[in-house]
Amino acid sequence: MNVRRINDIDYILLPGTKRKTTDIVIERDGVVTVRPPEGFTPEQVDAVVHSKRMWIYKNLAEWRDLNAAAVVREWVKGESFLYLGRSYRLSLVADQSADLKLNQGRFCLKRSLIDEGGETTAKAAFERFYKTKGEKRIKDRIAYYAPKAGVSPGGLKVKDMGYRWASCTKSNLLQFHWKCMMAPPKIIDYMVVHELCHLHHRDHTDLFWNEVDKVMPDYRERKQWLKKYGAGLDL
Repeated sequence: MNVRRINDIDYILLPGTKRKTTDIVIERDGVVTVRPPEGFTPEQVDAVVHSKRMWIYKNLAEWRDLNAAAVVREWVKGESFLYLGRSYRLSLVADQSADLKLNQGRFCLKRSLIDEGGETTAKAAFERFYKTKGEKRIKDRIAYYAPKAGVSPGGLKVKDMGYRWASCTKSNLLQFHWKCMMAPPKIIDYMVVHELCHLHHRDHTDLFWNEVDKVMPDYRERKQWLKKYGAGLDL
């Protein structure tokens, strides 16, 4: 990982791509990532970051304000957990074949997972639930939106993406964080369209956003929701 510092801004320098502009992103965890055009020297990237420092300061301040209200959940009966934008109370049950079920408006978690493995084991059960559900829903939404975007993705994977919501690999594989399944369906659709449009343009230039707009004219509203409430999509 190539971490650099210019003035008081720390950022991760990503490999260059065949683009004409430098892409600066504030990631989900507040890390600043910078992807320059191919051939840019680190010193040239530093200069770009310096020129964009006021934009970076502004967006980092917004990120801190939004994440100050991030939800911290406890693994006890009655705690709320999100699925497709709705909140469900947690029940700890003894007689259940599956580790976790969504049943009659409640998340039913096998009590032995908490008793024997604690929070780590319980969290793993939720992750498996979101991954399984995510693979089906996101696959269906890709099938729906891909023809509208005029692209053919190379496959799908739902996994822990760290600080990213989703990504598009060089082989056109679309990857999504399992936490996406906590968001409302219309926000999941926005993430899907966002990544599909990266098959046209790998950066976030006007050309990219024009492609998104063609498929989803109200994407700005959905994008703003994710920016404002994304910190609450966590375990």
